[in-house]
Amino acid sequence: MDTLIKDKILAVTRQGRTRAESTDWFRVAVGLHYLAGLMTKDTIDFKQVDRDYNRFIYHTIGGGHTITSILQFMSGKGVLPIVQSERFVDAFTSCCPAVPRDSIPFLLELNLGVAKNISKLEVEGPVHDWLQRQKQGTRDASE
Repeated sequence: MDTLIKDKILAVTRQGRTRAESTDWFRVAVGLHYLAGLMTKDTIDFKQVDRDYNRFIYHTIGGGHTITSILQFMSGKGVLPIVQSERFVDAFTSCCPAVPRDSIPFLLELNLGVAKNISKLEVEGPVHDWLQRQKQGTRDASE
């Protein structure tokens, strides 16, 4: 995780209107960058990547938060108001163009898939339902 990515995530964070909103925007921006970084053919040193993200998270929003807790947040219903917010999506895509707007549903689905593989439980709930509606909307638009 380089300084440029950190600065871009912090730029998104600063556009939140309240402390709570800024924190949530930070979590989602970090999570999306982390998940987008998994989309590579290169070998990933997860211990190093997670250490770098955890250090950045700790220094930005404090103890008790890790990349694992952020990914858990992103698999719960709390992520929906953020990814459905045009203000967040506009801020994120303008500050973080390396993660395309149309990849957000895919990255959330990737996160749910990883959670499913770890827990061995079926993926259900508000995020899954929202992703299904997004897919349906894409199909409807292309027909």
